[in-house]
Amino acid sequence: MVKLTICNRVKELRARFNFTQSVLAEKVGVTRQTIAAIEKGDYVPSLLLALTICDVFELKMEDVFVLNKEGKENE
Repeated sequence: MVKLTICNRVKELRARFNFTQSVLAEKVGVTRQTIAAIEKGDYVPSLLLALTICDVFELKMEDVFVLNKEGKENE
C-alpha cells in the first residue's frame, strides 16, 4: 500500500525571506497557528492557500510543496 504525504519548504522559505510566522500569515490571510501547523506537517493547506503561499514567495507549486510516496504499490 502506498502512503501519500505532502512535504513543504515553507519554514525554510519564510526564514530566507526574513518573515515571521505572523507576517506570512497576514500576507496569506490565515492565523499564525495555521502557518505553524503547515510547517510542522500537521495541516495540509487547501489548493488556494498553497497557491497563495507560492505567490508570496514567487515560486511554482512544485518548488514549495512536494508529494512523497511511501510503500509499495499492490499489483
